[in-house]
Amino acid sequence: MNIAVGSDHAGYPLKEGVIQHVKALGHSPTDVGAYGFDPDDDYPDFAIAIAKVIIKGEAERGILMCGSGVGAVVALNKMRGIRACVCHDLYSAQQGVEHDDINVLCLGGRIVGPNLATELVTAFLNAKFSGEERHVRRLGKVKDLDNRLGSIHTQL
Repeated sequence: MNIAVGSDHAGYPLKEGVIQHVKALGHSPTDVGAYGFDPDDDYPDFAIAIAKVIIKGEAERGILMCGSGVGAVVALNKMRGIRACVCHDLYSAQQGVEHDDINVLCLGGRIVGPNLATELVTAFLNAKFSGEERHVRRLGKVKDLDNRLGSIHTQL
């Protein structure tokens, strides 16, 4: 799979290790920035960069790191076709894909360390959407909300 990876300054210390781990798992990472530590950068810019890559079909999933993961999730979920979740435990990282078909994992660089980050990335990337009727039904309702409520998708 192609995986878009990005971070702001607070997630930056995790980013290179995550990219290397994505490669070690046999996937192809696309680095969307930050390309250096900049204490004045903003997570929404990297959320948009990840969303663009996914929406264009250039990546199947994404990983975005900021301070807590919360801001990243808020920004990402504003964009049509993006289903992001902050996951700081293995169950959520796996179950979020299996039940809710999340396509972006958000991590808090001030919350998780490098070892847990790689475990979370493994759980996220190894998980597959279950396709169970109840999950398909629920995902359909989420996609319907996405379409009815609009988004900035066409502006990306």
